[in-house]
Amino acid sequence: MIANVRFVAPLLAAPFVVALSLSPAEAGIESPWSAPDGTAVRLIAGAREGDAHRAGVEIRLSPGWKTYWRYPGDAGIPPHFDWSGSDNVERVEIAWPAPIRFDEGGSTSIGYKHDVTLPLKVVPKDPAQPVRLDLTLDFAVCSTICQPASASVGLAIPAEGAGPTPPMLETAATRVPQPAALGAPGTPGIEEVRLEGTGDKARIRVVARLATPDAGDLFVEGPNEDWALPLPARQPAADGRTVFVLPVDGVPKGASLADNPLRFTLVDGKGNGTGTNGDAARAVEVTARLSTP
Repeated sequence: MIANVRFVAPLLAAPFVVALSLSPAEAGIESPWSAPDGTAVRLIAGAREGDAHRAGVEIRLSPGWKTYWRYPGDAGIPPHFDWSGSDNVERVEIAWPAPIRFDEGGSTSIGYKHDVTLPLKVVPKDPAQPVRLDLTLDFAVCSTICQPASASVGLAIPAEGAGPTPPMLETAATRVPQPAALGAPGTPGIEEVRLEGTGDKARIRVVARLATPDAGDLFVEGPNEDWALPLPARQPAADGRTVFVLPVDGVPKGASLADNPLRFTLVDGKGNGTGTNGDAARAVEVTARLSTP
């Protein structure tokens, strides 16, 4: 599957007036805003936990705009994070709040339709020294059409941490899907992931438990960015279960479904795209190999 995104020059986008639309800075440390058209981006930092620092990438969107998840679905491009300008940083781990799917004129994408904060775990090379985070974020934002965006932001974090952790970062952390084992009890949960059929009729079947079956959703990813699995369709099921089915498509040539674990993100409930307002959806993330006939 090939991403099908139409970009236009930024000057065609509706203006995003940062000075009038952003709330005052909250507790913690934050970078200045970088404001491409249709969006604004900054880094925020909070408390130190062990040898690592809590931080986040806050993305604000103009009303009616959206941006993409780590796997964008049928159309779109995933965000790209460049931390190479950072100092005293061993690695940065990005957590992703549960996304939603949205239609883009015949194709279906995955992402966020409201402001979103991506939690970060920043691991320093030397925990006794301050950290300097420098991020160049290349991503896409969409109104009626999509356009590329790039933001450059920097933030110095004291060795002892920035604390207290800003409320928006605490809230974002609660919206990240929780790791779960295949077959583990509880709701939401995934009971079975199975490969059925052969050839053109091959499909992946997922049996899930959802508290709100009509509002739940499932996203399936391969082990790396070369995989482009389609979005599942929901089917009726007995005993309160929900079944999701997707055709076997977007698998790299020569790759084996049996030998590669897939990542399943199950979202339960009507969230708002994990923005700063409204109820958040509960979600779990299961990594498992498919059962085969």
